Amino acid sequence: MDKKIHVHSPRGDFRVIKEKYVPEIESSLRKKAVLVPKPIYNASGIRVQGTRIKSFVFSTDIAIIKNCNAQAVMAVYPFTPQLSIIQAIIQASSIPVFAGVGGGTTTGPRSINIALQAELLGAFGVVVNAPMKNDVIAEMYKALDIPIVATIASENDDVVGKINAGARILNISGGKNTPELIKKVRSLIGPEFPIIGTGGPTDEMIQTTIDSGANSITFTPPSNAELFTDMMQHYREIHQEEENPNRREDLHIDDFQQDLVFSDDAIEYIDEVEDLNSK
Repeated sequence: MDKKIHVHSPRGDFRVIKEKYVPEIESSLRKKAVLVPKPIYNASGIRVQGTRIKSFVFSTDIAIIKNCNAQAVMAVYPFTPQLSIIQAIIQASSIPVFAGVGGGTTTGPRSINIALQAELLGAFGVVVNAPMKNDVIAEMYKALDIPIVATIASENDDVVGKINAGARILNISGGKNTPELIKKVRSLIGPEFPIIGTGGPTDEMIQTTIDSGANSITFTPPSNAELFTDMMQHYREIHQEEENPNRREDLHIDDFQQDLVFSDDAIEYIDEVEDLNSK
């Protein structure tokens, strides 16, 4: 008979870490996507309408949104909310959009109406800024079928009041103090209430935010200007190795002049340049 082998587990707290192989497919034209930092995948995520969301891209730039692997969009901007902006982002985005509907300058019935219209346009949730009054949140909660995300900017914000009024997700944005603020809020509301935390500029900061109790992370992508910097430098380096093809004698001035309308002084200026080059 075969002898049975008994495997004894080690004593103490432990866990088996198993690296998962993830097949990856990319196209030649879209391989330069903006990727969220890998530590974000360590978050538990928040399930909204059946969709589990770990990462939010904090942007209203449609080009960035279309070329980012984040799982949702946090479309909040420092201007009064406009339905045309919300509609454009929702139509262009292939991932859930959480739309900003005011809280500071824009509030009251106007914010409630914008929130309802955002829901009808297809938003997964609406985001209210920190100054939003609890009574407005309460009225908005009665009108909506999608979650209200309440922004918390400091430990003096009325967290309990916002939750009791109808906020169902907290968006904690405390700058460099975000991890500490999340810990304080967690100690107040318990481990189950969903929290979105603002991710920092480094992987370590993001992991610290997750360890503090954030279920999801907002990620601020680089701007178009920053993305273009490396690309344009690459193009310059390529052209530095090539012979300059621009020679004035090869320019067909007569061809393009016939399609342009020049004032008399402009024609004289071109003639002067030609005379100088001929000397």
